[in-house]
Amino acid sequence: MGSSKTSRQKAASGPQSSLIGRGWRYCYGRGRTALRIMRDQGPSQLQFWLMALLIGIGAGLAALGFRLGISALQRMIYGADDLTLATTAERLPWYWIMLVPVIGGLIVGLILDRFTPDGRVRAVADVIEGAALEGGRVETREGLASAAASLITLGAGGSSGREGPVVHLAGVISTAVATRIKASPMTGRDLLGCAVAGAVAASFNAPIAGALFAHEVILRHFAIHSFAPIAISAVAGTVINRLEFGGLTEFTLPQQMNLAFYIELPAFMLLGLISALVAAAMMSAIFRADRVGTWAMGKLGWPRWSRPAIAGLLLGMIAIPFPHIIGVGYETTAAALSGRIDLLAAITFALVKAVAVAITLGGRMGGGVFSPALVMGSLTGLAFGIIATWIMPEVSGSVNLYAFAGMGAVGAAILGAPISTAMIVFELTGDWQTGIAVMTAVSLSSALASRLVRRSFFLTQLENRGVRIAEGPQVWLPQKMRITAILRPLDADNAPAPDLVRNLAADGHALMEGTPLDEALREFDRSLAAFLPVIRPPEPSDDPDAAPPEPEIIGVVYHIDALRALNQALAETAAEEHG
Repeated sequence: MGSSKTSRQKAASGPQSSLIGRGWRYCYGRGRTALRIMRDQGPSQLQFWLMALLIGIGAGLAALGFRLGISALQRMIYGADDLTLATTAERLPWYWIMLVPVIGGLIVGLILDRFTPDGRVRAVADVIEGAALEGGRVETREGLASAAASLITLGAGGSSGREGPVVHLAGVISTAVATRIKASPMTGRDLLGCAVAGAVAASFNAPIAGALFAHEVILRHFAIHSFAPIAISAVAGTVINRLEFGGLTEFTLPQQMNLAFYIELPAFMLLGLISALVAAAMMSAIFRADRVGTWAMGKLGWPRWSRPAIAGLLLGMIAIPFPHIIGVGYETTAAALSGRIDLLAAITFALVKAVAVAITLGGRMGGGVFSPALVMGSLTGLAFGIIATWIMPEVSGSVNLYAFAGMGAVGAAILGAPISTAMIVFELTGDWQTGIAVMTAVSLSSALASRLVRRSFFLTQLENRGVRIAEGPQVWLPQKMRITAILRPLDADNAPAPDLVRNLAADGHALMEGTPLDEALREFDRSLAAFLPVIRPPEPSDDPDAAPPEPEIIGVVYHIDALRALNQALAETAAEEHG
């Protein structure tokens, strides 16, 4: 009886099992075919939008996980997350406040020393470089190590922001997808923009600002073909945030913040100029701290993994009397926006916060600069508002409005992104009635700060590394391109006579193999030659008495070929930006 029942069950399940198996094999085969076609021909529009949705979800989850990880670490160490961290830290023993950043810095130093070649955290500047020079790819191993280092930094008392590491972590996700489908540089950049939009939108619950940030800061253009997928990713990232935190804004502003039009606008113009000076001073302090730290470590001869621990010691000493420097600083920002800080405290907190941020980033601890910019901006605006309303109380609005405008003005000046920063401030607060005050301060702060630095904190970072993206593709494209792509072999039909080539090389007019195109163009201008030999350095001889070997001439490069290659690259860039 039992055997008969088992036979009937097998007979009944056989067709169903066979159907499921055929369905699985069909879907698997179609998926492999679609992936192969995508690799060979690039994704279709529908496929790209689907990838944008998935990348936005992945970036949003990464941003959410990073934020929750910081909060969990802060609660474990300090007993509170960033919303009440400063108030809670006031009640903790002084030795605990000083010791925790040192231990965190030591762990950060060991991570960066092990997994990065230069001991430096990757953040927004590296994503901008990846978009411009690397076909939308960023470093994967270094990016994951940077995310871990920044998580520990912010959880253990570092004074920086969470947005920079999250942006790079999103870039790691898009890089994995771009590598998997063998995406072209243009597709890789669009995927990178999608990932960044999803991460920023999830970090701030700001879908519009997330999409604009990807265009304005990362891609540095507003191409029509990339707008829809980037918007899809931004919406996906926002949904991830709201599933966890709901639709609430990050900061709640008091009501009745009316702006006395025409009369009060000059005050916001002045606030914009002051905010630009504050932003420039903060950026200068960070760069100076980094140079001093590099110089000191070289002089002392200490291992580079000890640098974040030294920075942690300095931070711990500052945090004992000023615990507001610990972490991202949202509690301080919320207090400033609600006007719960007096004039002296606002000025003092801003000065101490600037020092703490410079030590954190100059000490190579990790984190970003955007959240500190919001803290500095809100404190600057609040201090200015207190003075302005005291001088002319009869025509002044609320001091909170000035804190609101200052937050946007300093943030825009540091990021070099007036549009997306103003939009982030709007979406952080949910207050649209004071947009004219914010835009007035943001426009002037951005205009002045761009004259004081290389347009933004990130582009100045790249400039300090010798990457001149701020000046446009006509400058950085020749730096990226190599003469190898336009090399003509000596035995080619259109190659010049060998005697002419050797004579030029003998006169010192030659290019080394792998020379960047910009150096080749400068040599053409100096030599006024129609072509230049390309030489390969000789292998070193083992015999010290032997005559030095002659370099090998492997081909020539024509001036017209170099100009044609540069013109084609510029045309492709223009087509991408305006497509």
